[in-house]
Amino acid sequence: MADTSLDLTLDAAKLTAQLVDFPSVSGTEKPLADAIETALLALPHLTVERYGNNVLARTHLGRPERVILAGHIDTVPIADNVPSRLDEDGVLWGCGTCDMKSGVAVQLRIAATVVAPNRDLTFVFYDNEEVTADLNGLKHVAENRPQWLEGDFAVLLEPSDGEVEGGCQGTLRVLLKTKGERAHSARSWMGSNAIHTASPILARLASYEPRYPVIDGLEYREGLNAVGISGGVAGNVIPDECVVTVNFRYAPDRTEEEAVAHVREVFADCGVEEFVVDDHSGGALPGLSHPAAAAFMEAVGGIPRPKYGWTDVSRFSSLGIPAVNYGPGNPHLAHKRDERVETAKILAGEERLRAWLTA
Repeated sequence: MADTSLDLTLDAAKLTAQLVDFPSVSGTEKPLADAIETALLALPHLTVERYGNNVLARTHLGRPERVILAGHIDTVPIADNVPSRLDEDGVLWGCGTCDMKSGVAVQLRIAATVVAPNRDLTFVFYDNEEVTADLNGLKHVAENRPQWLEGDFAVLLEPSDGEVEGGCQGTLRVLLKTKGERAHSARSWMGSNAIHTASPILARLASYEPRYPVIDGLEYREGLNAVGISGGVAGNVIPDECVVTVNFRYAPDRTEEEAVAHVREVFADCGVEEFVVDDHSGGALPGLSHPAAAAFMEAVGGIPRPKYGWTDVSRFSSLGIPAVNYGPGNPHLAHKRDERVETAKILAGEERLRAWLTA
């Protein structure tokens, strides 16, 4: 790439195109992190910190509240959709346009142009969100530099189609194992079929009635579902083990411990020999009753929606910071070969955040 600098004087839509043309697939974010750091260091009203390929910038104006604007700088692998392309309808196409370089562009524009905000600001640009949780840059910062993430309210600029999505649901994946005894299938009475033993688990899942709790005026929808089943040895063998993989999507009014306890209780009498927590990420309360959140909603408008999927707002929630998702991209277009974003929504997002932070 001939030019490795970022031009923060561009509007957010044009800056999005520049960011898209700066490839940063997960694991290769260093050049973009370098460029973001260099651009932010040129802004005298910000203090800039770096941890790995995670860049943070903060104001220090002594305001009574501090707001965090966060976004990841990595993308999924490029699918012949870089460089970016702007069509005649004002739609910008390319890898990361939606998820989430348009949101990062809005962050950078606010960092560059809102020099005297009504709240102190922390900007977080982090790596490796699109891959396994152990690599997540925001996780690393939270664990190793938690003081950098101190704040009263956070906005994660993940794609939400220009609407506020409050908090997020938790996700728990468990392995429910049943045991049996192997035998030749011609003499099945000499064994015990572990797959048959799993039938109470499936029956319990089929009859399960999920909760629809309302939190801060948002109705979340829980779900408990089998997402996989495995078992069997050979075509003439009675299997001695079966594993049902269950995913529990739960509302953020449950703690991680309560979620695990609930799933254990659901299957307590279903013949489960082994209960294994395979993966778990807690939810995040929407925090819409917080004064900063109320002011945010008033500035950006619209009707808030619950976030059913999991996002990194959960990490802020674990730090005691209420958080929402708000970004210009349409989440249904994330990771697609024809990923795209309306430039009008990028510009609207920039202006709405500016109005909130300068009112």
